[in-house]
Amino acid sequence: MTGSKHAESIVPGEVGGVLSVDQSALADNWRQLHNRVRAGGAICAAVVKANAYGTGLGPALTTLKQAGCSVFFVAHPSEGKQARTIDDNAVIYILNGLFPGQAETFARHNLRPVLGSLEELAEWSAYCRATGVRLPAALHIDTGMSRLGLPLQEALALNPALDFADFEPALLMSHFTSSEEPGHPDNARQIETFRSVREAFPHIPASLANSSGIFLPQVPLFDLVRPGYALYGGNPTPFRSNPMRPAIRLTGLILQTRQVEAGVTVGYNARWKTDDMRRLATVSIGYADGYPRSASSTDEKRLQGILSGAAVVGGQRCPIVGSISMDLIVLDVTDVPENLVKRGDEATFIGDGLEIDEVARRAGTIGYEILTSLGRRYARHYTGGRT
Repeated sequence: MTGSKHAESIVPGEVGGVLSVDQSALADNWRQLHNRVRAGGAICAAVVKANAYGTGLGPALTTLKQAGCSVFFVAHPSEGKQARTIDDNAVIYILNGLFPGQAETFARHNLRPVLGSLEELAEWSAYCRATGVRLPAALHIDTGMSRLGLPLQEALALNPALDFADFEPALLMSHFTSSEEPGHPDNARQIETFRSVREAFPHIPASLANSSGIFLPQVPLFDLVRPGYALYGGNPTPFRSNPMRPAIRLTGLILQTRQVEAGVTVGYNARWKTDDMRRLATVSIGYADGYPRSASSTDEKRLQGILSGAAVVGGQRCPIVGSISMDLIVLDVTDVPENLVKRGDEATFIGDGLEIDEVARRAGTIGYEILTSLGRRYARHYTGGRT
C-alpha cells in the first residue's frame, strides 16, 4: 500500500535519518516521460532495480503501476520474484540475464531473461524445448559497453528460423555508454549499430534509450524506452536544468551543537581545523547510512578549492566539516541564527534545493550511487501516493 502517509516499522524518533519519498513526483516523472515518447509510438517502461534505486521496490512499483506502467526491468531474478509478488500481470525483464541453472525459476515466476550470450540463448532454448512452451525473452546486443550482450557479429549471424524456434524473442535491446553527454560520438555510432541489428530482425520490438537517451537529439526511441534514474528525480540532462520533479528528501537529526575556538580540529585524523571561532552541529547519520564518506571536508580540499558535502539547516547551506564518521556528520552552522539550529532539529542532506546530482558532485561521484546507497537504517516515509 502507498497511502498518503506510509512508514515502515522503523520510526523517525528512533533513528538518525528520515528518507521521504514523494510518490506523486515518481508518478509524474513517469507520466512526463510516457507523454514524451508515446507520440513516437514508444512504450515507457520503468527500471526498478536496486530496490527501486534505494526508494523501495514495493511502493515504487505500486505507484508506477497505478500511473499506467506495465513493463519493468530489474537486475536479478530475486528482484524479479519480489516484483512479481507485487504485480501479477506486469512484464518483468531481468537485465543481468539468465542466471546459470535458473531457467525453471524464471519460468515459474513469469520472468523474462535478457539473453546476452550464446550460452544463455542455448540454455533458455533447451528449457523451452524440454517443457514444450515457447517462453519470451529479450536479446541483448553489445553496441559498445563491453559488459553483457551478444557481440555484433554473433547477433547478425543468428538465424531466426533456427535460433528462435524454441522461445519468443520479445525484445531486442542494447545500452548507451554516454547518453548523458549529447555530443559524445559514441551515441551516434551506437544508434547506427543498433539500427543495423534491428534491420536484421525487423519483427522484434526494439529498445535502446535509458533516461538520458530519451532526451538525445537523435530521438532514438524505437519501440520501448527504459528510464530509471530520471524517475527518482535524477537529472537526465546534466548540462541543462533538471526536467524531473525531485522525488526524495533526506534529513538527519541534530544531536548536539557546540561553540569551538580557532585551531580546533574536527573528526577522525584531525584533517580539518577551524580558522576562527565556529559553531558546529553534529548530525546522527554517516557512511553506515549510505551517505558517502568522500563528501568529507579537509583542509587540503579547502586549499585546492575542491567541493565537499553540505546540508541545509534553518534554510541555509552549511558545509560538512571534518571526516564523515560511520554514524555522525559535523556541520558548520555558524551563519545560521541560533534560534534556528538546536538539538532535535533536522538537517537536510537531499532536498530543500540540494538535488541528488549536486550531492553527488560534492562527493566526487554520481547521483546513481547516492540513490542506490541509501541505507536501511533510515525511517522511510512515503507521501503523495494512493491507497
